[in-house]
Amino acid sequence: MLKVQEIRELIKLIDHSQIDEFSYEANGTKVSMKKSGGQVVTEVPTPEEVSTPKAEAVKEQTSQPKQDAGNVEDAKEEPVSKTEFDKEITSPMVGTFYKSPSPDQDAYVKVGDKVKEDSIVCIVEAMKLFNEIEAEATGEVVEILAEDGELIEYGQPLFRVKTS
Repeated sequence: MLKVQEIRELIKLIDHSQIDEFSYEANGTKVSMKKSGGQVVTEVPTPEEVSTPKAEAVKEQTSQPKQDAGNVEDAKEEPVSKTEFDKEITSPMVGTFYKSPSPDQDAYVKVGDKVKEDSIVCIVEAMKLFNEIEAEATGEVVEILAEDGELIEYGQPLFRVKTS
């Protein structure tokens, strides 16, 4: 089932695109959107059964690489890094993560860089739209959790910041 925030993001993306009609169906939930007079009209039927398999799948996906890696050092470093940050910058949408504005340019931020709330830290491409993601915190980037060109999920942590 889609969350309200995900539906809002879809509406925003459709509204700013040249798409006139959009339909999505998964797990018994169907979302249809049509532009009518320049506005997005959304229909979301209520599913018969409310479940959260998507949230569980996201938890499994984000924890699997560390478990499957079999690297004992990575497992030991995980608790240490948690004490070194106060805020995680998460993805507001599903899309493709890009650390720089274009392949031939430097990354927006690197580990050790200072950021402000309005600092752009990356781009998430969704439906051919490039969305600049802001830090929403003031501090120092202590960890980058996504790789350039990686497909990311809604709510997936992208950066860890030690706030100041």
